Amino acid sequence: MRQPKIMIYSPNDATVYADMLCNQIGVEYVQAASTPEEAAEKLDGTEVILGWKIPLELLASPAAASVRWIQSMGAGVDDLVRSSHIAPHVRISRVVGQYSAPMAEYVFAHLLAEYQNLNQMKRSQQNKEWRPFVPELLAGKTIGIAGLGSIGSEMVRKARAFDMTVHGLSYSGKQAHLVDRHFGPSEWDAFVRSLDCLVLVLPLTAETAQVINRELLLAMKPDACLVNVGRGKLIVEHDLIDVLREGHLRTAILDVFEHEPLSADSALWELPQVCVTPHLSGMNTDERICRYFSENLKRYVQNEPLMGAVDRQLGY
Repeated sequence: MRQPKIMIYSPNDATVYADMLCNQIGVEYVQAASTPEEAAEKLDGTEVILGWKIPLELLASPAAASVRWIQSMGAGVDDLVRSSHIAPHVRISRVVGQYSAPMAEYVFAHLLAEYQNLNQMKRSQQNKEWRPFVPELLAGKTIGIAGLGSIGSEMVRKARAFDMTVHGLSYSGKQAHLVDRHFGPSEWDAFVRSLDCLVLVLPLTAETAQVINRELLLAMKPDACLVNVGRGKLIVEHDLIDVLREGHLRTAILDVFEHEPLSADSALWELPQVCVTPHLSGMNTDERICRYFSENLKRYVQNEPLMGAVDRQLGY
């Protein structure tokens, strides 16, 4: 099999991926870079980039003329799609099918903790207080999942296991059959009004950016739960803060934010209804990423369709 020159870029430790691809999977011609300076030195002649938080300005340099394919290590590719530095002929792909289980478990772990009131149970134990109460159930509640791709579809499956009513909103409508009621992109207001829980799993596009604003938040039930594991910029963050301060919404479980890391002076850290987590719901392992990439590399070399191929017009 032809072996194109590959560069792995990751600010954490790109050598881990390079070593795994070379030593465990048998991929050749791999270089690792963890800083823009290292990437600039190794970019010349590179045909394929496997990366996370790639310094995109480098792709406008003459050394990037050889690049033909960029494989993102994540599911979100809005930065790559929006970039004017990536030539139109460069193919982009994202990881699909590997984040469904961990992200669905994250969502239901937090919803169960909220409705079972695990915090109260823990406080009672710490205070040595015997204080029985009746926890709420997910069964019978209505969950709305905005985004019915592979991740959203897995959340639908798990919601069924908890005997929830499931509503869905998607822009394509391809998976409308999975949910009890489906809404399109012009029906946000009707979609959110009946929900006990709203889960955002949408990609960030021109149509979805800041779609969750004050008006929509106030259209939700006052005791509804909001969960965002999609992209931070789906929500107008200052609108959410204002609405929470006014006592609207039961909780906001947020794993993604407009700007990351979340600034220490953000009000979201201290609002009692908010749960902040550091973009960890879709964590993947080095090995799974390398296995996925090696399979896609075979497809690329053999001119077969790539897994997770991105339509740059659609934005995902």
